Amino acid sequence: MEGVRLIEVKEEILADNIKLATAVRERLRNTKTLLLNLMSSPGSGKTSLILRTVEGLKGSLRLGVIEADIDSTVDAEKVAARGIPAIQLRTGGFCHLDATMVTQGIDALAASKFDLIIIENVGNLVCPAEFDTGAHKNVMILSVPEGDDKPLKYPLMFTICDVLLVNKIDYLSLSDFDMAALRKRVLALNPNIKIIEVSCKTGAGIGDWVAWLKKEVDAFRLD
Repeated sequence: MEGVRLIEVKEEILADNIKLATAVRERLRNTKTLLLNLMSSPGSGKTSLILRTVEGLKGSLRLGVIEADIDSTVDAEKVAARGIPAIQLRTGGFCHLDATMVTQGIDALAASKFDLIIIENVGNLVCPAEFDTGAHKNVMILSVPEGDDKPLKYPLMFTICDVLLVNKIDYLSLSDFDMAALRKRVLALNPNIKIIEVSCKTGAGIGDWVAWLKKEVDAFRLD
């Protein structure tokens, strides 16, 4: 009886994706276009943050947005209504974006026209963390109602991100969310991550977020 041949499908898929993601990064580096991958659970405030970011930038950067959803165009419509070029990627059941999908988005946007492109990934704390999109920076949102224990449950997401935005801080007084405990847990996983507390409802902390974005785009242009 012949032995069974084992094929590691996931490993092969991830390896192919990494190659394409590397090509995406190099392509956008040549045009000085910073690609930022924004991830979070559903309802944590990704689209609200993008709309606040549009306000904060006030035309200082040429901004484009790639929206991703399993089956909807509502988020892209909200962004486009603010005068920002937006592409909707409908994943048709996939719970994440990969480099192939992002390539379609940047082709449709004509990415070289922008200083910054923000990807709003599919709402999920698991799959998006596993697939490299080709982004130069990874950012995640954790909202106060989700609880301070998420770094314990989804460590990979916190490990791969450059910035953690703690959103809905206007709810802090109504919850038992422990900000000190969250910071300790996150920094144990990723000592280099930047943590910014924000409220997309009140605008608190958005200035710090926008300042970080501008600094990163400026540094990227000079690199």
